[in-house]
Parts: sequence; C-alpha cells; structure tokens
Amino acid sequence: MKAGVFFTGSGPILVLTTYYSLADDALADKLALKGIDRYIAYEVPLNLVRERYGPKFGMVMGDLKQTDDLRVLDYNGHHVLHTFKLDELGETVFHQEKEKEKAIILQE
Repeated sequence: MKAGVFFTGSGPILVLTTYYSLADDALADKLALKGIDRYIAYEVPLNLVRERYGPKFGMVMGDLKQTDDLRVLDYNGHHVLHTFKLDELGETVFHQEKEKEKAIILQE
C-alpha cells in the first residue's frame, strides 16, 4: 500500500493505492481515466497518513478492495498541503500525458 500527495491542475489530493510505485504507468493510466493526466507526486509514509487522518483513514482503507486499487483520501488541497510538512514528502514523481498522435490532414 502506498500513499501519495499528487499536485494536479486543480490542487493537491491525497491518494491511497495498491500500486507498488507512484511512478507506475498503470497508476498513471488509472488517474488519466479520472481526468488527471499531468501531476507531480510525492510518496508520504503510510504511518503518517494513518496518524493524521485517524478514523477517516480506517474507513477508506476498509473500502479499498483488491479490484479497486485507487482511493482519494482527501481532495481538499488546502487541508492536504497543511497536513504534512514539506520535508515529510518523499521523492518527486513527474508525470505528463503522453504526446498524442496527431493526424496529419493533407489538403489538395
């Protein structure tokens, strides 16, 4: 289980996931399906998340099923940013959408 703060276009969110890494391409694909295709992410120690979110953490973890490998624990960016000190955040993961193939239309 991993926890990560994701800085997205609409602000920071706190995510719990069963992916082994926040840099996993499958996680990026899952987030893209939810409209998040560009972000900067930082892993947060799970014990800090558990400690600071208390019962809410337990409720979300209890609802995280093997087939549902991604949960947003907190989407209030102000709250997320002020819950953790910046030096508690892990290594940086940068992700932006893959360059989409552009159709070239030849006009005659």
